[in-house]
Amino acid sequence: MDKHLKIAVIASECVPFVKSGGLADVVGALPQALRELGHEVIVILPKYRAIDEQKHGLQPFLSPLGVWMGNTLEWCRVNSATTKAGVPVYFIEFDKYFDRDGLYHDADFRDYSDNPLRYAFFTRAALQLCRDMGFKPDIVHAHDWQTALAPGYLKIWHWADSVLGNAASVLTIHNIGYQGVYSADYYDYTGLQWGNFTSDKFEDHGRMNYLKGGIHYADLVNTVSPTYAEETREPTYAWGMAPYLNDKGENYVGILNGVDYSQWDPAIDTLIPAQYSPEDMSGKAICKRELQKHFDLEVDPDIPIVGVISRFAKQKGLDLLAEVIENIVNDMAVQFVILGSGDKGLESYYGKLSTWHPGKIGSYIGYSNELAHRIEAGADFFIMPSTYEPCGLNQIYSLKYGTLPIVRATGGLDDTVAQYDERTGEGTGFKFWHLSSLAIYDTVGWAVSTFYDRPKHIQQMVQRAMGQRFSWEDSAQEYVKAYYKAIENKKAV
Repeated sequence: MDKHLKIAVIASECVPFVKSGGLADVVGALPQALRELGHEVIVILPKYRAIDEQKHGLQPFLSPLGVWMGNTLEWCRVNSATTKAGVPVYFIEFDKYFDRDGLYHDADFRDYSDNPLRYAFFTRAALQLCRDMGFKPDIVHAHDWQTALAPGYLKIWHWADSVLGNAASVLTIHNIGYQGVYSADYYDYTGLQWGNFTSDKFEDHGRMNYLKGGIHYADLVNTVSPTYAEETREPTYAWGMAPYLNDKGENYVGILNGVDYSQWDPAIDTLIPAQYSPEDMSGKAICKRELQKHFDLEVDPDIPIVGVISRFAKQKGLDLLAEVIENIVNDMAVQFVILGSGDKGLESYYGKLSTWHPGKIGSYIGYSNELAHRIEAGADFFIMPSTYEPCGLNQIYSLKYGTLPIVRATGGLDDTVAQYDERTGEGTGFKFWHLSSLAIYDTVGWAVSTFYDRPKHIQQMVQRAMGQRFSWEDSAQEYVKAYYKAIENKKAV
């Protein structure tokens, strides 16, 4: 494993250029960590309207780039930029598909009807770019359904290619609930040939399924935590993919996401009112006071604050929290601060809580990175009652900020949070297993009673939590092992 690998990362989003979720954080951080290990990495993205060319220093790189899609030759342009860490990033510019306000959907959260065309084109264009620029990857690393066609394209079209013929493919599943399932009417445009439209590959109950085909063709598939890898081998969590993931055997693995501690560390965070560390926690008290002021809560250091930063979606369990949050603040001496958006009904509900329960609940509908940092720093607890959670990042941020997580024990939440033990004070958070509003109520009550009745245990847990480290260096080394396994699998075929 001494060889320095050449890796092409193909993804639909990446920080700092464009982000809608945790996928962007991974694609921003992993290539940097791989580069620091000595590997040569490029990232290829769509050129969305939302990407600020001037801010990120985009420059023209290649024009035109011809891409065959079915019987259609599409012509696009390519821009380039370099991250602060020195990772080259290339942007496929094709206004027909990417010059829009949203990434995947419009302002009303309606998916663009031509998404299957958009991301089939992007994936094919990314591989064509590697050919045209002579970048000969050892690994093509695809992410989620948007680029899941890449393993198929490599094996169907590029198996004898002088540039791409030896490339092994890795497909990372960030959330198996999103698979890219569309009408078979779009299949011709992909150029994947009807002989591959079978139930073990791209066909899914008469429709086409991008992720399913990617799982079949990838030399190795991974997801973003060990527990989620095990959960998705079972029908309950796999959204129909369990048989195909089980068919991969040992070539389906879980690799826990890392965290960019240069952005998420209270000792150096410039977005919070006061910095602090395990050695000097005085700044956290200041952050708490300022958070209470910001949300018009009763300013009292002795009342615990529970933070929420989330998409308002059923997956995140925010509908279950909505069933009991008012009972919680009525029955317990506790405050909530809420930041998020998504489901319009939940937006309306959570947005009104600060009016209905003044001094006890504060909410901001939308997203603010600065406010997210301030909540992580100022809250005492952070709740994530997810129905499923492939990895999760906010609970890892919370650990670093000494904000004890209250989580449902699923996926990466179970992997990263250690259960509190009332006898010894061990643990780093509070976990529950049953998916119900009553379980949320009881577990918040457990955390709040611990805050009041066993403050020394809280202090011990905070110190232990802040000492946890989930670095990208460790995760990157696991990905390198996965890359070598994919290369072995490619050679064995």
